[in-house]
Amino acid sequence: MRALNPVPSLVSASKRGGLKTLLGLCATLATASAFAAGPTPLKIGTVVWIGYGPFYVAEALDLYKKYNLKVSLQVFTDPALIPAAIASGAIDGGHLTYDQVVGQVAEGKMQKVVMPIDYSNGGDAIVADASIKTVKDFKGKKIGFNPLSPSDFLLSYALKTNGLTDKDINAVSMTPEAVPAAMASGQMPIGVTYEPSLSQILSQGGGKKFKVVFSSKNAPGLIADVMVFDEKVIKAKPTEISGIIKAYLDGMAYMKAKPDEAAKIIGKFMGVTPKEVKEQLSGVYNIPLAEMPKAFVKAKETTSYYGSGEVIGELLKAKGQIKTIPATESTFDAQFVTALTKK
Repeated sequence: MRALNPVPSLVSASKRGGLKTLLGLCATLATASAFAAGPTPLKIGTVVWIGYGPFYVAEALDLYKKYNLKVSLQVFTDPALIPAAIASGAIDGGHLTYDQVVGQVAEGKMQKVVMPIDYSNGGDAIVADASIKTVKDFKGKKIGFNPLSPSDFLLSYALKTNGLTDKDINAVSMTPEAVPAAMASGQMPIGVTYEPSLSQILSQGGGKKFKVVFSSKNAPGLIADVMVFDEKVIKAKPTEISGIIKAYLDGMAYMKAKPDEAAKIIGKFMGVTPKEVKEQLSGVYNIPLAEMPKAFVKAKETTSYYGSGEVIGELLKAKGQIKTIPATESTFDAQFVTALTKK
């Protein structure tokens, strides 16, 4: 390895500005030493979801490298398992939906949102066969969905807003990926899932067999994807977390500048074609940096965590999934987004 340039003497440093210059030189040397030691490895839990496209691009192109990070995405088939993996330290952080964060904080786990990623705009949906016309027709029917997941929350919201409860349906537990096969076989008249499984269901029978009855378009901002870290990790690795966010933003910029190349990368990760990637992107809204602070501002709109948190908290409490609704400010740490938007 080539040696670093030696530190100039205290005398020469003094001639160029004294202590301030010397401290700057020390900081530069510290940064250089950190890079010389190699990138910091980090594991981030995720699921296959179109809204996480910028992360897939960042990993494939190693956009973390310039921030001295080596981030590896750990894919979970069940998003409900990610919070426990974060709590145990098996992964450093993860991609969750905001309702999951509310549930974790209500249980006393200090897992905080450090960055809003997206909100679903039709990418999560309840699909049904031709016999089902409206949500009210769900009464007494078998519905396949993943408990304690975005699908569970979306279904509960749909039922509540249509005068029904969980007791009015026959719930069948299954992963989002299992829903298409269950519906294709005729076992399940109704299913709740998200992309890419959603498109798989809707394409069956030439696109005429199943239809969307209720989706995240009916509740903008409620199904919100976020990047989460435990409070201990936030305190221990702020520079690393900031680097991950910057690389994510670089991934978003690449998607905008080179949509065709980005679609190939995302499609490879998700197991779908570039054409399908572009179609699925219409069902999600990735929040640009300039709009991210709005999520942390007190407002009634469901695109604010205060607005959506109130709805989510009440729904989870009514379902018996939490005993008390946590204070919204205990569910996030806005320091990273705030710092980036000030630059």
